[in-house]
Amino acid sequence: MRDFTTGKAIIKLIFRQWQQESVQFSAIFAAVMKIAVNARFLLKGKLEGIGWFTHEIMRRVVNMHPEHQFIFFFDRPFDPSFLYAKNVEAVVLNPPARHPFLWWMWFEWAIPRALKKHQADIFISTDGFLSLRTQTPTLLVMHDLAFEHFPEHLPLKFRWYLRRFSPKFAKRANRIVAVSEYTRNDIVSTYGIEPSKVDVIFNGANAHYKPLNFDEKRKFGQSMPKGLNILFLQVPCIPVRMWSIYWRHLPFLKRNNAAI
Repeated sequence: MRDFTTGKAIIKLIFRQWQQESVQFSAIFAAVMKIAVNARFLLKGKLEGIGWFTHEIMRRVVNMHPEHQFIFFFDRPFDPSFLYAKNVEAVVLNPPARHPFLWWMWFEWAIPRALKKHQADIFISTDGFLSLRTQTPTLLVMHDLAFEHFPEHLPLKFRWYLRRFSPKFAKRANRIVAVSEYTRNDIVSTYGIEPSKVDVIFNGANAHYKPLNFDEKRKFGQSMPKGLNILFLQVPCIPVRMWSIYWRHLPFLKRNNAAI
């Protein structure tokens, strides 16, 4: 079981690598940075995969780096609980981005203007999207490429946008974070990205999830067909994501005589 401290360490390594890559980054790190963050999935009471990833990573990074200023870009009214420390400022950018055309408007018009207005040094986007119209150094998080391998499970408008722009996003990003080695390898092979450009930050386990004790395991085992192991996966109820995760775990299921 991995926790989000892995993510903290890798983000520090990424920042350090950026600092070493060019005089530009070295100059940035010598002073106080303004770090802009795509926070549109930080929705109170509605956190899902990307939202939880953003929340758990950014609340730690913000407190680890009180010397830097963080600007969270929301696409709708936000809950103050997501402003994790005094060094976080919230900015609401219109339009609310929940449709391919509005995605394009938000990332290609609202984001570049906001980055320029707030003089951001770095832009972190945790949902697989970024702006192609800004020169601001960008760290992009990509969670999977299921839409490339199972496009039939997505409506045409979403499929078209994701398959058209995601390769461009991957090439435009200064660095990419993948949430697993599988996703990292998929990005490298599918989009032709240099492996050295992609780091891995594993998803963590919520504190609510704990191993069963011996008696609980025994009782559960007795309720299952003899010899069958069960693998529980908590995933969004989105067919494209569910199929992607199923195929990713298929070798494990076969080796362990397990079912989902």
